[in-house]
Amino acid sequence: MTADPLLRFREEFPILATSTYLVSNSLGAMPRSVPDRLAEYAEQWQTRGVRAWAEGWWDMPVTMGSVIAPLIGASPGEVVMVPTVTHGMSAILSALDFPQERNEIVMTALDFPSVRYAYDGLAARLGARVTVVPTDDGIGIPLDRLLAAITERTRLVAISHVLFRSAYVLDVMAICAHAKRVGALVALDAYHSVGVMPVDVHALGTDFLCAGVLKWLCGGPGGCFLYASPSATAQFTPALTGWQAHRAPFAFADTMQPADSAWRWLGGTPVIPALFAGIAGPQIVAQAGLDAIRAKSVRQTQSLIDAADVRGWKVNAPRDVARRGGTIAFDVPHAAEVARALLARDIVIDYRPGAGIRVAPHFYTTDGELSDCVAAIDEILSTGSWTAFLGVTSTVT
Repeated sequence: MTADPLLRFREEFPILATSTYLVSNSLGAMPRSVPDRLAEYAEQWQTRGVRAWAEGWWDMPVTMGSVIAPLIGASPGEVVMVPTVTHGMSAILSALDFPQERNEIVMTALDFPSVRYAYDGLAARLGARVTVVPTDDGIGIPLDRLLAAITERTRLVAISHVLFRSAYVLDVMAICAHAKRVGALVALDAYHSVGVMPVDVHALGTDFLCAGVLKWLCGGPGGCFLYASPSATAQFTPALTGWQAHRAPFAFADTMQPADSAWRWLGGTPVIPALFAGIAGPQIVAQAGLDAIRAKSVRQTQSLIDAADVRGWKVNAPRDVARRGGTIAFDVPHAAEVARALLARDIVIDYRPGAGIRVAPHFYTTDGELSDCVAAIDEILSTGSWTAFLGVTSTVT
């Protein structure tokens, strides 16, 4: 068998030496350099104090955004760091007006709930209404149904690039093209695509994209990012804002004067420790190369589907490779208890109701680890050891 060149990065992630780590769709493995980066932050705070702001801290949401930019096909200065995707998507919503003749926000039934919560709560106050495009199978959204929902009344299409429960990849290029034809804007939640597959915001034609380093980019919590196209930045000003978005923040003016650049999408004082922790993962992903990562992901997810088919497990993930992201969910008997049994063996996966056990190989995953995971499920089911976890209510990640 040909050696896997991506496995050279395994030594960069200490948890891989102690666990079979198959949950990068939820939290990517931590790079070994993160403690040093956090120590650097602490040393700067300790020795430079308030001077650290002028010596790099203040600019970090933009300088780190420019490190992220090539991973999504953006240009330097078009991406800024924000605390959460929900915050970023809410900032986008706050920038728009919703006249009666164009007051619709189109979402899908399979978008991540956090963004739905924010949009449902804000829409009525902004004079907007949310239209939710339903699913037939809980896996995907029919493209024709989604396109039909985007009309001349649509102000914003706010959808996931890859659906979190099933890893279904929406045809966002077709969606963006149709939205543009009818005069609607598009904001993508790309948390489940960036880092495991190539993404190019310019080629897609999206107006906005939000994602984070938490998952496939191996950067930990608190480091999310917002891309706004240059035309969107020139045209729109978010009402959800803060002093870092001001044209002259240290003038402490009484009125808001938004920055002319992507800085206008920032908020208050940035979360500096998360940015120190979050930079190493994206840098490693860039070295590995997204085309190579995607090719390996396609191969390994197909091997999981094949293993599930042999065993008769229901696969709750797309079989069409063009529509499949980096995660495979299969519903085995007693899936919640089996998931807990796997975790007890340091085989780290997660479980979602309606989807089953989710297995997410990444560029540092060996083929043997996938075989071991499947073999462990076989053994747990055949021996009935899953019964030890009946009634256990602790959260399965």
